[in-house]
Amino acid sequence: MKTLATIGLAAAGAAGFLAWAVRGRSSAVFGPSVWRGPRDRRALALTFDDGPSEGTPAILEVLSRYSIPATFFQVGANVDRLPEIARAVHDAGHEIGNHSYSHPLLCFRSPGFMADDLGRAQEAIRRHTGALPVWFRAPFGVRWFGLGPVQRSLGMGGVMWTVIGYDWSLGAEEVVERILRRVSNGAILCLHDGRELRARPDTGATLEAVRRLVPKLLDQGYRFETISRLLCPTN
Repeated sequence: MKTLATIGLAAAGAAGFLAWAVRGRSSAVFGPSVWRGPRDRRALALTFDDGPSEGTPAILEVLSRYSIPATFFQVGANVDRLPEIARAVHDAGHEIGNHSYSHPLLCFRSPGFMADDLGRAQEAIRRHTGALPVWFRAPFGVRWFGLGPVQRSLGMGGVMWTVIGYDWSLGAEEVVERILRRVSNGAILCLHDGRELRARPDTGATLEAVRRLVPKLLDQGYRFETISRLLCPTN
């Protein structure tokens, strides 16, 4: 009985470790990854996933109003669908990251699949915006075996988040409260200017959250930076 109990505990521990390795924000098991910047500066990075979408231009207007940069992790299929909006993000001075081409769950996917999907996204972003991403955020935050070598072959580091807004399911006020409770020096904030591969998604909660959140964080003395500047302030 003791042997069976020991085996059960070991199996539970292994399962718990794998779950953390796959989606834990601080995990770098499957490839180089960061989830926050240095804590010694009053700076943070605002990031957006799943775009571009028809809702992205309105978010760009808010960022322009306050003259703050952000990092947009774009989905290659959405870039091909809305190349002008993808290009507008780049032309406005924001950083563009890779969020895959087809927004798949990467667990149980082969290295070949990942290389093809991430590579297609790189090419779509480069072709339509002129930018070649150096950062990758996995769809749903899920990493898997073989991702690290794929990232390295494409010249990308991994990025998770310090705080995620759940803006696809929460109202704007809840998103703002959630982020303000958890923000700190070096935080990487994750919102969404799209909803996976959907055309004309409802991003109203995200837009309103950005409208409320940005001035509050500026009033608290935070400086908004791109991921590259947050992690490498001397660049």
